[in-house]
Amino acid sequence: MHTKKLHAGSRFPELTVHDTGDSVTDISKPTGDADWQLVVVYRGRHCPMCTKFLNSLAGFRQRLLDIGIDIAAVSGDSEDQLQEHQERLDVNFPLYYGLSLEQMQQLGLYVSVPRSEKETDHNFPEPGLFVINGDGDLQVVDLSNNPFARPDLEIFVGGLEWIRNPENNYPIRGTYQ
Repeated sequence: MHTKKLHAGSRFPELTVHDTGDSVTDISKPTGDADWQLVVVYRGRHCPMCTKFLNSLAGFRQRLLDIGIDIAAVSGDSEDQLQEHQERLDVNFPLYYGLSLEQMQQLGLYVSVPRSEKETDHNFPEPGLFVINGDGDLQVVDLSNNPFARPDLEIFVGGLEWIRNPENNYPIRGTYQ
């Protein structure tokens, strides 16, 4: 299967998903005082690595907010699956559900078929991180085809602090075509 990847520097698409109040929200846009957005796509409640990653990411939220980056996380789970997962999560950023197969493909995510009904009841996205800058463009992208290859959060957030420091004038990388 071939996937269509988003290119660094390209416009990030609108990404409307549901919250547990069943409101539809475009999570490609930051909230509050933030002017950048970090969108985290995770596999779903069935993945213990995702639970660990999301709980770890919560410890970096203030550092990200301090540099103007908000966080939203989404999976292809149902509302019931998200609510069940929240019992094992201790996060301080919003979680969303209902990422469709079409949206997964639009984002260039790898998509997996469950190994059995015990794992989950739907095809699911493999991990993806998207940092969207104040112009709505893709500043940083990280995609994986499995839950074991994710960035070290200390290095990742430290890199974003470097990028956001105006003295560094750091451009979007990986734009050569």
